[in-house]
Amino acid sequence: MTSELEKIDLLRARLGVSYKEAKEAIDAADGDVVQALISLEEKSRHWNEKLHGKIHGKGNEVVGQLKALLDKGQKTKIKIKKEDDTVAEIPATVGALGVLGAMASTPILIVGALGTIAGLANNYRLEFDKQKDDWEPEIVVPQEEDIPKH
Repeated sequence: MTSELEKIDLLRARLGVSYKEAKEAIDAADGDVVQALISLEEKSRHWNEKLHGKIHGKGNEVVGQLKALLDKGQKTKIKIKKEDDTVAEIPATVGALGVLGAMASTPILIVGALGTIAGLANNYRLEFDKQKDDWEPEIVVPQEEDIPKH
């Protein structure tokens, strides 16, 4: 028969577990190496599935939040106005990307700062306009005479 140490080494070689995990699995399986292998594989599979589910769930959550943020940014407009005239209108998401670009590049930041100063000196102003979603589905209730009878 093989010694307990050889059984532990076999489990460690096959599954890459620690000595402690291998010893506990063999003890729980009453010395049966095959049963210990099965037990450790199931435990490993369970943890992998649980971990994958958490990562996948968080990924979906992040994507959903990002989509909601982009949708909200598309509904919000940045208007550049001089007096009552709208000179330019851009979605807020484009404006946010411009700010990120300015933070990443010094020349873009300098041009943006100079443009802002020039705009303020010439009485330009920024307005944020959030469009309301007033759309409602049209519900048509069929009249009794419109319903076919069998």
